[in-house]
Amino acid sequence: MKVPVSWLRQYVDLPADLSTVDLAARLTAFDLKLEEIVSSGISGPLVVGRVLNLVKEEQKNGKTINWCRVDVGAHNDPSVPDAPGEDVPSRGIVCGAHNFVEGDLVVVSLPGTVLPALGFEISARKTYGHVSDGMICSSAELGLPGDASGIIVLEPGSAAPGDDAIALLGLGEEVLDLEVNPDRAYALSLRGVARDAAIAFGVPFHDPADVEAETVATAGPGAYPVQVQDPTACPVFAALTVTGVDPSAVTPPWLAQRIELAGMRSISLAVDVTNYVMLELGFPIHGYDRSLLKGPLVVRRASDGEKLTTLDGVTRTLTAEDAVVTDDRGPVGLGGVMGGEEVEMTSTTTDVVIEAAVWTAPMIARTARTQRLTSEAAKRNERGVDPTLPAHAARRVADLLVEHGGGTLEDGLTLIGEAPVPADIVLRADLSARVTGVDIDTIAAVEALEANGCAVEVDHDWLTVTPPPWRPDLTDPYDVVEDVLRVVGYDQVPSVIPVAPAGRGLSVAQKLRRRAGNILAGEGLVEVKTFPFAGPADWDRMGLPADDVRRRQVLLENPLSAEEPGLTTTLLSGLLRSLVLNIGRGHADVHITETGRVFLPQAVEAEAPIYGVDRRPTVEELDAFAAVLPHQPYHVGLVMSGERVRSGWAGAGRPVTWADAVAVVRHLATALHVDIEVEAADQAPWHPGRCAAIVLDGVTIGHAGELHPRVLKAYGLPPRVVAAEVDLDALIAASPAVGPRPDFSAYPVAKEDLALVVDVSAAAGPLATTLASSSPLIESARLFDVYTGEQVAEGKKSLAFALRLRAPDRTLTDEDIKGAREAAVSAAASQHGATLRT
Repeated sequence: MKVPVSWLRQYVDLPADLSTVDLAARLTAFDLKLEEIVSSGISGPLVVGRVLNLVKEEQKNGKTINWCRVDVGAHNDPSVPDAPGEDVPSRGIVCGAHNFVEGDLVVVSLPGTVLPALGFEISARKTYGHVSDGMICSSAELGLPGDASGIIVLEPGSAAPGDDAIALLGLGEEVLDLEVNPDRAYALSLRGVARDAAIAFGVPFHDPADVEAETVATAGPGAYPVQVQDPTACPVFAALTVTGVDPSAVTPPWLAQRIELAGMRSISLAVDVTNYVMLELGFPIHGYDRSLLKGPLVVRRASDGEKLTTLDGVTRTLTAEDAVVTDDRGPVGLGGVMGGEEVEMTSTTTDVVIEAAVWTAPMIARTARTQRLTSEAAKRNERGVDPTLPAHAARRVADLLVEHGGGTLEDGLTLIGEAPVPADIVLRADLSARVTGVDIDTIAAVEALEANGCAVEVDHDWLTVTPPPWRPDLTDPYDVVEDVLRVVGYDQVPSVIPVAPAGRGLSVAQKLRRRAGNILAGEGLVEVKTFPFAGPADWDRMGLPADDVRRRQVLLENPLSAEEPGLTTTLLSGLLRSLVLNIGRGHADVHITETGRVFLPQAVEAEAPIYGVDRRPTVEELDAFAAVLPHQPYHVGLVMSGERVRSGWAGAGRPVTWADAVAVVRHLATALHVDIEVEAADQAPWHPGRCAAIVLDGVTIGHAGELHPRVLKAYGLPPRVVAAEVDLDALIAASPAVGPRPDFSAYPVAKEDLALVVDVSAAAGPLATTLASSSPLIESARLFDVYTGEQVAEGKKSLAFALRLRAPDRTLTDEDIKGAREAAVSAAASQHGATLRT
């Protein structure tokens, strides 16, 4: 909402020395946020001039210029000779426009004037054989709307040569561009902003709608016939008729200037007057050319498929959800949004029917969106207008047409319906203090509400608040609290850090998630946070089969991107996008991780119940709500590319391998004191031969390994990128409250190497577990070599393990070591078909 400050001061007694910056700051604190302060930025001598002499000169380039002598009053240069035949000092100016003649009043920018629209300071300069001592200005050069092809020609007698054109044209006017929240429809008017300014500064407010009822109009024989067939769509409809308007009458300069400063174009007197009143009162007005109307006006719902050509020249197909104003021919206006082209007021209109109606806000919002038609009227009607204003708003338009257009107000007001009475709001007197933390007593709360126009009744500890008709946003006690706080001041709300209850801190799960984060950071991984959204394109790039459960998502009602319509089921979708971004910015070795939730839909989809806010839901209701929510476990994911060990002066580096991803997961599980198993797997998006399943208690909780080359190609990533993702909640659930006590022995360790021949498809992990558990003397079994070649049979491979043996109570003898070794070989043979390599 653009608010000219001088217009605002007409309705509120602001301090004379109040700067526009201070005014804007106070209104912002009052919930009317400032977007910007708009001004012309013009400085220097911009004055009115009278053209004394005009000589047309044709140039060699075919262009004709005017060499003018212009009287600029006190700004004339006495050193310059008078124009031929003139005894008045003047200035010589070259002008290329041709829409003026001798004797016209024009706007002149003298040397030293700065015009932001041009981007430079005006100076005297030689051009076309003359020294042009200034410039005669067009509207575009001054940043004003209008015809840029010609200069501004002022009305005769409207000013004298030498007068300040900045003040005359309102170019010194400052305008507040305010951001108006959707619930504050009243602020889309000078009336509403002025009222808030008066409350904010504690000064008198002069309501432009505060008139005696009898001055509006009364019903009479001249009232234009109107029928409202759908009072639900249009609760109140007022109409007045003005006849004999002079079609040649022009809009008064002050009125045209105000609506243009407020961001609207000046079109004609009749149109400008309706726009002026809308800006003044916040109540949209529509005018019909009475000579074009056929029969009475009828307000009804449109029929499906009915057509209407609106004022913007677009023929629209209507639905039964739209309200229309019709005459005997059919629709002549789209109710509350835009009028029809057939009965438009034009330059020949003399008789005007003025419509001021209240429309149902949700209906207007729906019509404006389905018709894709945003108008100033719709912006106000869809938010809700003051339903008590129709008669006054219509009379205000009529008075302006009579005053400036020479028309006659016909006797008789058409007024159908009554303004609905706002519902009372009952709340405790101390609610404002309890909610805001500010010491607001009952008297202060009542004074704040009455300043906002509310009627308040006090009954001991309770307040009954009747909102004013211009505040349809006040519907519950907490709306009332907000209005009280606006007056008291948002800056009065104390900044208080809540005291944590004794004996509480991080939960066990939170502590373990932090431990996991520390482990991953220790592994050289950098934590990232990505948006939890994904879509079919992500699944296609990751190579997920069509029946993969990860493709089934929780879809969003209003997604940020059509390409990512749902919540993600895997962290890898965001991690891979992040990896692409980092590599694209020149990072070669990228090791990143993310801990976050994934969203897994329920097997049977059901709609979530919606409960009221008047009470706490019951346990059964909460259970019913939770039953339809998606499962949202915490996962931890990681991706690594480039070198795992960087090359440097100490020697060559080492690229990441699938084993690095597995090793990070193993380290994480060890830190949480959880025993996991690693098994070969085939799971997209991993390479089928380099993918490991992470198994906990027989349940697969994740995967790790090298990504499939097709996936890397789809993302544009370098080869050999590895990734892992595991269910962190599952690891945390299996983590004991206290980790296992380590066994220490003061006796020396014995080391044995064992090479076993197994099938080439056999996994090393289960075999290592078997070896370690085959004897109580074996502390660990670590794989240190894998061999395939001539020394083992075809289809076989050799796995070499380093065994650590130790007893807690004695030094091992050769017999002890031999027995443990034989037990290990026997267990490997019986459970895995392994043979000792010789």
